[in-house]
Amino acid sequence: MSSASRHAVVIGGSLAGLLAAHVLKDHADTVTVVERDRYPDGPEHRPGTPQDRHAHIFLKGGVQALDALLPGLPDELREHGSPSLGMPDDLLQWQGGQWFRRTPAATHMLTGSRPLTDWLVRRRVLADPRITVLEGTEVTGLAGDATRVRGVRIRPRGAGQETRTLAADLVVDASGRSSRAPDWLRAIGAEPAHEETIDAGLAYSTRFYRAGANPDGATFRGIYMAIDGEHPRGGLLLPVEGDRWVALLSGFKGNEPPTDEAGYLDFAASLPDPVMREWLDKADPLTPIHAYRRASNVRRRYDRPGRRPAGFLATGEALCAFNPVYGQGMSVAALCAVALRDALDDRRRTPTTRRVQRALVAVARQAWDISAGADRAVPGATGSAVRPRAVDRPAAWYLRRVIERVPGNRVVGDTFRQVGSLAAPTTAFFAPRVARAVLFDPVPASPSSPPLLPETPDAGH
Repeated sequence: MSSASRHAVVIGGSLAGLLAAHVLKDHADTVTVVERDRYPDGPEHRPGTPQDRHAHIFLKGGVQALDALLPGLPDELREHGSPSLGMPDDLLQWQGGQWFRRTPAATHMLTGSRPLTDWLVRRRVLADPRITVLEGTEVTGLAGDATRVRGVRIRPRGAGQETRTLAADLVVDASGRSSRAPDWLRAIGAEPAHEETIDAGLAYSTRFYRAGANPDGATFRGIYMAIDGEHPRGGLLLPVEGDRWVALLSGFKGNEPPTDEAGYLDFAASLPDPVMREWLDKADPLTPIHAYRRASNVRRRYDRPGRRPAGFLATGEALCAFNPVYGQGMSVAALCAVALRDALDDRRRTPTTRRVQRALVAVARQAWDISAGADRAVPGATGSAVRPRAVDRPAAWYLRRVIERVPGNRVVGDTFRQVGSLAAPTTAFFAPRVARAVLFDPVPASPSSPPLLPETPDAGH
């Protein structure tokens, strides 16, 4: 995309859309973000992002990407109170029937609220005069034909509003998992992307609290009790800014956490260990309990052949939406924006629509493999991509050995956390030191009860 008299339109003004607009401003004269909602003045909840009332994390790989796009923004998040948690030393983690050792941190994550993150990114991105936002405006379709998209059809939200065409040289769909792009593409004679879906039937309920007290002598800053096929109920407790904590209870189909207070606390008491319920009993609730039920994995394969127009790209959850319980969405939005920047800046290759779209799909692949791979193994999971391929069986065998050693083997555990935080590629599992531990070391002992104190740096490996 050259810089001469060009206009780009981004559909959706949430995190993925704003970061895409920030990249595109260096390749177009003007960028217009079309946003259905109206932005609040500060770090407040808004209807257009219903999931912002739940726990959010910025993984290490996402933090690095965010800093590459908006230098200093992670520091701004910390300055505004977003906690930084070390993994695994700050966290009580129970998974697969085992407590994890609290060894020195191999990675860190930011746990500030979604409204805070959105506000700081929005403030920085929209300060650039090359970017304009049409708030309270919805896209009703694409302009153009099956060969090229030439803009979008828009109208103000509300009954009886007139539709007009907003011309553009490039349209980027960042409208999230509920994207209507499949219908828009059909309407101009093009083919929608093939969708891969995996739904483990996960549901969760969330409430914000004023901090209670940890058990005597305990120093943890969060709790994570993971769910899997054998343990259908889980919980997550994380600090956010403003001396608040967010508690999230999760369950697969038939184990959905309630939204009434008594039922919520009873569900917490049913987890494999009482530590989270005991913490909640000492804390003061600040909000109602909010439920979220749209937790399937959806990947739209725009990278595959098909009759699709030039000038149209998808990014963020409009491209690849994950089960939110794995905390990948914001990080992948930032990684997609870095991939978009790199593809457009690459002077060795012409940034065709197909080439750029393939780069966006590729950067989301690792997060998809983690989220979809875990949910695929859940009994009763449904969707077009549930059935494992024969070629995946050797990798699944190796990964099982990895997971068995994560709670107690520091070499394997630290690598697992780096890969899970999208800061290292999955090939890190096959580094010689890690492979030796996975293939030849016995499964080590792990703590028999919640480790209330972290280990010292010189503790055994």
